[in-house]
Amino acid sequence: MRIHSILYTLVFVFSVSMLYSQQVTKSEKGNFLLKNGTLVTVTNGTFKSDLLLEDGKIAQIGENISAGNGVTVVDCSDKFVYPGFIDGGTQLGLQEIGAVSLTVDHNEIGDFIPHMEALTAVNPNGVAIPVTRVNGITSAIVKPTGGRFPGTAALINLHGYTPQQMFAGYKAVVMNYPSSGKRGRRDRRSEEDIKKDSEKARKELNESWKKVKLYSKIDAASKSSNQKKSGYNPSMDAMIDVVNGDKQIMIEVNKKADIEAAIKWVQENELNAVLTGVKEGYRVADQLAEAGIPVIVGPVMSIPSRQSDKYDIAYANPGLMAKAGVKVALRTDSYENVRNLPYEAGFAATYGMGTEEALKAITINTAEIFGIADQLGSLDIGKQANVFVSDGDPFETRTDIYHLFIGGYKVPLESRHTLLYDEFLNRDPGVEKK
Repeated sequence: MRIHSILYTLVFVFSVSMLYSQQVTKSEKGNFLLKNGTLVTVTNGTFKSDLLLEDGKIAQIGENISAGNGVTVVDCSDKFVYPGFIDGGTQLGLQEIGAVSLTVDHNEIGDFIPHMEALTAVNPNGVAIPVTRVNGITSAIVKPTGGRFPGTAALINLHGYTPQQMFAGYKAVVMNYPSSGKRGRRDRRSEEDIKKDSEKARKELNESWKKVKLYSKIDAASKSSNQKKSGYNPSMDAMIDVVNGDKQIMIEVNKKADIEAAIKWVQENELNAVLTGVKEGYRVADQLAEAGIPVIVGPVMSIPSRQSDKYDIAYANPGLMAKAGVKVALRTDSYENVRNLPYEAGFAATYGMGTEEALKAITINTAEIFGIADQLGSLDIGKQANVFVSDGDPFETRTDIYHLFIGGYKVPLESRHTLLYDEFLNRDPGVEKK
């Protein structure tokens, strides 16, 4: 096993070295005036206008804006200007090659480790990051997987040399709600065993939560009396803001019965929660809407959770919840194919959600759920300059992206795919054998 690990490491390092030995264009920092584009603002309609990006922000929107000194003009005639898309759940930058454990860093050992920060494990040089952003995705949640409380997720912008440079201002503790269903196709447990395991898991969750709430009370009491708590307990400390409602908790839950139980559990504990996954959310859409709990759904392009379901129910699920009044955001729940987020939204749009709502589900809805709608999610003055320019509807695969901006940088539309394309388009076959 050790020899195999060494070989895998050498192959990985050699491959990365070959890839990055190719010339890669640097991002250009500056101020940019996007002229004569059709702005798809998301929140204030679609219209033809100029857009000024200055000091990493959207500074002006209007007609005939003049370019000042040091402003680069970008002609967007016959083009569309969109806010950067946001993926509500990925392992982007946390995994490179699934078969090589050394490149997988989103699943730590332990069932209760909410203090484990996904942000610290992000690889800014991950090959999939440029592949993702050249398709219009400028921000993404990176989240841990594993036990009941596997860690803390973070929102990152897909540009930067360090994780801290990429951090986009939002973190949430991740929780996997106890499942009352099978764990997969190979799960051979009887219905009785599944029920027993589910009841045991929920009992353990409630017992753990009692300890968390007690610890939070002790913390509050020590602060009010200006006394320092004894001992060191980072896992419990990470839960204090969740208990107080100051930090959001992302609860992964999918089956109808589990969603209903999760809604009740959230309400009983008065938590600031968002439900993720939610494969059978359409079955309890009215309850979700009444509870006012937002959801992050996906992947949309997946198979039904039950054999009796219609083939397209996963595609229709986001739209059915949105029509019931639930605030819906989308995710790919991927690490290598996060680039497909626009097409996930396209499927949701086609199967009942509509283009306008699907666009909101990967822009402003996501930003509102995360409490950062003043920074991301639409083309509005004062928001971050996370913008891209395309020649058509980004939900369609034939659409090309011409310009990309993240946080005031004009990011080159280069990725592993484009570099390989350029390399082999006019390749030199070398010396021919005689």
